[in-house]
Amino acid sequence: MVFAISNGIAMRHHTTFRQLEIFEAIARLGSFTRAAEELYLTQPTVSMQMKKLADTVGAPLVEQVGKKVMLTEDGRELAQATREIFAILDRYAMSAAERQGLKKGHLKLMAITTASYFAPRLLGEFAKLHPGIDVSLRVTNKEQVLASMADNLDDLYLLGTPPEEFDVVATPIMDNPIVVLAAPDHPLAQEKHLSLERLAQEPWVMREAGSGTRKAIEQLFLQHGLEIRPRLELGSNEAIKQAILAGLGISALSCYVLTLHQPGQFAVLEVEGFPIQRHWYAVYPAGRQISVVARAFLEFLLQQRGGSACTAQGGLDRCKANCDGMGACGA
Repeated sequence: MVFAISNGIAMRHHTTFRQLEIFEAIARLGSFTRAAEELYLTQPTVSMQMKKLADTVGAPLVEQVGKKVMLTEDGRELAQATREIFAILDRYAMSAAERQGLKKGHLKLMAITTASYFAPRLLGEFAKLHPGIDVSLRVTNKEQVLASMADNLDDLYLLGTPPEEFDVVATPIMDNPIVVLAAPDHPLAQEKHLSLERLAQEPWVMREAGSGTRKAIEQLFLQHGLEIRPRLELGSNEAIKQAILAGLGISALSCYVLTLHQPGQFAVLEVEGFPIQRHWYAVYPAGRQISVVARAFLEFLLQQRGGSACTAQGGLDRCKANCDGMGACGA
């Protein structure tokens, strides 16, 4: 008992919040390298701080299993304690923000990769309206977004499909039309009213299995008794766009991926059943009381919806004219 008490006192005296922040990132991401990247630190700095934290605790916190960093029993217990500490601080910050209104506060967003085409612009506009609010945005793959959501680490999450794994509140904030893209010199680029049967004969370049966009495309073809077999599976929209321009096949992607591209750089094909009308959602765990700042940002997103959405009726023409370069098709 004496050891436990003295050890707790030592932790309070010698452990810094920065060390706990680094440890939380390692525990969540399973990697020193990715934690360093997320926190904009060098890997030697991360390693040094973790060594100091382990010395203070008096026990190893992580162990290397192959290329994966795994938590020890002490590490798992500290990770849980760290999340509880951060949750307490978040509740305090929420309470302080309520007293301050929108004069001060912090907004933490996390988004899947495709949302990077519009999320920074919207976040920047919100920050201009509320200069006292500190804002942060992390863009990553869906797996990491869901892991962060499970640990309740951010205020809001921007997703193309609400997760089925968690009980969440999902608010549609804008339309997300999926259009068929080809290289401008593709034989189908000048054709009108293409059938799904014709497209099923083409080589396709698609996102990895499990992607929300891919599921929507495959479901449309299956409804017509058709199946498409990808020629290539790639992990990012940027890689798919390069493959399209290289003549490796066609693909169907969110209208928003055309942001910042010159008009005519891609051909948007006129195809039966397209655009597939999907939505972008702002998501947070059900039962969680979101902060006044997060509520204000959610209201801001809903106010933008009317002017920035690509409707199913006009989505094709608007995408052909290209996005406006600000992250909203046809805004």
